[in-house]
Amino acid sequence: MKVKTSITLSESLVEAMDELVEDAPEQFPSRSVFLESAAWAFIERVRRAERTERDIEIINRRADFLNAETMDALTYQVPL
Repeated sequence: MKVKTSITLSESLVEAMDELVEDAPEQFPSRSVFLESAAWAFIERVRRAERTERDIEIINRRADFLNAETMDALTYQVPL
């Protein structure tokens, strides 16, 4: 379902959007499509950054254990 809304944007942003819409009408047939695509892309970027941050926190919490596991696994390697 689509919801009609009103927003205020700078003139330079609207001009830049209009250039992209004019240059790629098959991809962005209207400002609305362009703005919706941009919003979804930004939301995905924020969500991905949040997941990455959580993953890094988990890795950092487990760093000592993971490093010990790696060192143990390296002892099983044979000399080349």
